[in-house]
Amino acid sequence: MKKRKNISLHKTAVIDKGATVGSGTVIWHFSHVASGAKIGKNCKLGQNVYIAPKVKVGNNVKIQNNVALYEGVILEDNVFCGPSCVFTNIINPRSLYPRNKSCFFRITLVKNGATIGANSTIICGVTIGEHAFIGAGAVVTKSVPDYALFYGNPAKHGGWMCVCGEKLNFKKKKANCTYCKRSFLKEKGIVKNI
Repeated sequence: MKKRKNISLHKTAVIDKGATVGSGTVIWHFSHVASGAKIGKNCKLGQNVYIAPKVKVGNNVKIQNNVALYEGVILEDNVFCGPSCVFTNIINPRSLYPRNKSCFFRITLVKNGATIGANSTIICGVTIGEHAFIGAGAVVTKSVPDYALFYGNPAKHGGWMCVCGEKLNFKKKKANCTYCKRSFLKEKGIVKNI
């Protein structure tokens, strides 16, 4: 690893001119950050990660091996992307009739603290809520609420998750995390940390 402007960069990694990478970020083997991409502070990009132009990655984001973020994907702070998870950006791609202009890209927003499990697929145009948890191998075809656990193909709601990553057990409208002791309230299908 070599240091370059307060980032750690493997000798095989490429950062194109015009890309922005925050201090404290670590970028591993064979990863590529394209011109116009913006990566925040203290991020970790694993091996073989691609960040396309105009992609925005917040602070303290961890992107595991073999993940590509294409234009239209926005990751807020503290997001975790598991190995080989997939983000799409065009709903109806064709080889013969390419749709490779920004006007065809749908925005996919992953909010603060969310986890995207290994080998999951996120169909473009959805929002993954704050501290939501997408299970490994899930295929997400619709937006996911804050703190929700989604898994399966197509992904379905399977419970609620704490900020710390533990599954919550609601009794009536309240839950307390057994690990970090945070308290939560559920009303009308919406969970709030109280």
